[in-house]
Amino acid sequence: MIAELPEPVRVRKFMQGNLVIISSPSGGGKGTLIKELLASLPDIGYSVSLTTRPARPGEIDGEHYHFVTRDEFELRAKSGEFLEYAEVHGNYYGTTRAYIDSIRETGKDVILEIDVQGAGWVLKRAPDAVSIFIMPPSFDVLRDRLTSRATEGAEDLATRLRNSVQEVGQFFQFEYVVINDRAVDAAERLRAIIVGERQKRIRQETAIRGILDSFEESKAFRTGD
Repeated sequence: MIAELPEPVRVRKFMQGNLVIISSPSGGGKGTLIKELLASLPDIGYSVSLTTRPARPGEIDGEHYHFVTRDEFELRAKSGEFLEYAEVHGNYYGTTRAYIDSIRETGKDVILEIDVQGAGWVLKRAPDAVSIFIMPPSFDVLRDRLTSRATEGAEDLATRLRNSVQEVGQFFQFEYVVINDRAVDAAERLRAIIVGERQKRIRQETAIRGILDSFEESKAFRTGD
């Protein structure tokens, strides 16, 4: 017989969130899929990068980017704060390790949307990250997507298409590959990966230890079989 416990045993279910790297060639559709993911999946955050470029109309500091001066950015880079950073079109962009960790420590997963080259660099520094490559179903589809969004000039478009050949060849760096043939289906597959990762034993060790401790604590109330 087991006596009634005087009050419920408190079980700590907290576990650190995952860093989820999502990458694709330009025009691969990762932005659209991530937007759907953030709207449909709880306990997930998005990494907001720092940049030295001026804010564009409608952009909000801390939501779209953290806007900083070039001097501040370079000082942070020298002190080793960045998980990754790069200079693009004369402006710096980067992600601080502290910002990523601050989200993960709340138990939330955090998405890092990044180019293929940057993803490889981050994986060397954070090998426990969940890495997902968004693969376009064909070159023709990728070209049509880039052309239809009309955000690049002819020269820039040609450069992105040339680079895509090399970028898709880097899929082997990633643990998961999601073929973005239909956005609805691809978003569901992306969601399934992240939910599945949360169930891995190694990622639930803190919660499991709390549960096991509750069973150990219950022994004090045993009065017999």
